[in-house]
Amino acid sequence: MILSVNKSKRQKKRDASLGGDQVILDFSKTFEKYETLVAQVDKIFAAMQEAHKDCVRCELYCCDCCYAVFDVTLIESVYINYHFNRSLARKERRQILRRAEKADRKFYQIKHRLQKMYIDQGKSPEEVLFHLAQERVACPFLNDEKLCDLYARRPITCRVYGIPTSIGGTPHICEQSAFKEGTAYPAVNLDNMNDRLFELSRGLLQEIGSSNPKMHVSLVPVSAALMTEYDAEYFGIQSRSYRDAETIP
Repeated sequence: MILSVNKSKRQKKRDASLGGDQVILDFSKTFEKYETLVAQVDKIFAAMQEAHKDCVRCELYCCDCCYAVFDVTLIESVYINYHFNRSLARKERRQILRRAEKADRKFYQIKHRLQKMYIDQGKSPEEVLFHLAQERVACPFLNDEKLCDLYARRPITCRVYGIPTSIGGTPHICEQSAFKEGTAYPAVNLDNMNDRLFELSRGLLQEIGSSNPKMHVSLVPVSAALMTEYDAEYFGIQSRSYRDAETIP
């Protein structure tokens, strides 16, 4: 999977900062590892759904999770961005980007308000997270038919939303499910999941030779991931060729 916006069919990569040919970023190996993790997560969900058929109520047109406020890791941001730009027609992308701009403004307002609660009002992290969980913002991929425009490439948070999860030792269940509070269920540990995603993000940076290794812990909303150009300049790749490859026309 190679990212480039060059128009020519065959070109060698040169330093993009010099105005020459663009550095082509190949994320193939890390994308494959991420897709392996996604397959594992889908198996966990399927097993939980089979074991608790009466409790897991995910179905077509159920979009409660599509209004949840959360960030995605670097590997997921780049992966979503890549497939968004290659899987959808230009008209669809424009519609989604308009929704992304609207969602991003709401995210900024929410984070600014929560920051004031934490810094100015002295609220505890637990209180801030509680208020964050009450916020609702429509995902840019949620269309008018209440379906996801990039369902096959959705983040891991979306894939486990309908089953019990835990963050920082605190259990969480979907309000639309029939799982009961106070009852013990197997749960997906999202702290461990995020650690694995951070490691994949670190591997992605190593794969492309980024000069910003600490970027692997970055978190952004899906809306921001769609509007970001993940090019050589973004990753701090300058004054070097990476690998000869054919560009995508």
